[in-house]
Amino acid sequence: MRKEDINDPLKEYAFDFFYWFSRFEFALKENRFLKRNGAGENAEPGWDAFVERYAETFEHTAETNKLIELNPKRQKVGEHSDLQWREVGLADCNSELCRVVRLLKTIRNNLFHGGKHGAEGWDNPERTQDLLVTGKSILDQLARLADIEADYTQYY
Repeated sequence: MRKEDINDPLKEYAFDFFYWFSRFEFALKENRFLKRNGAGENAEPGWDAFVERYAETFEHTAETNKLIELNPKRQKVGEHSDLQWREVGLADCNSELCRVVRLLKTIRNNLFHGGKHGAEGWDNPERTQDLLVTGKSILDQLARLADIEADYTQYY
């Protein structure tokens, strides 16, 4: 779907999700949740460090359960280089927080990189809106869980 064909509320939800996702990654870095800690390394958000630190205190909410129910898919290469939507691999996750974060990151990756067309893409604006609104709400919850709301909302 072309940009001009996307309704304005959905554009706003997409912008909000991207904005708050990037703010959350900023807050991760500010609070030293880093992918690598060595001097001279690129400063990248450390989602794994965040998950490891808060896996035990994380509790599901209506929104995290909804995300699991919505079950965002990941785009994969199939036969003859066809692009297909497949389940996100969660078998290696050893906590519920890991599962939620992986699905949350899948929303971001699909919105930024994935082809959003077909039954589970922009052609289904209600589903896309549900994913974006639910994802934004979960980002808020994770900021509260880690007590990084000040960094998360700084400059809002």
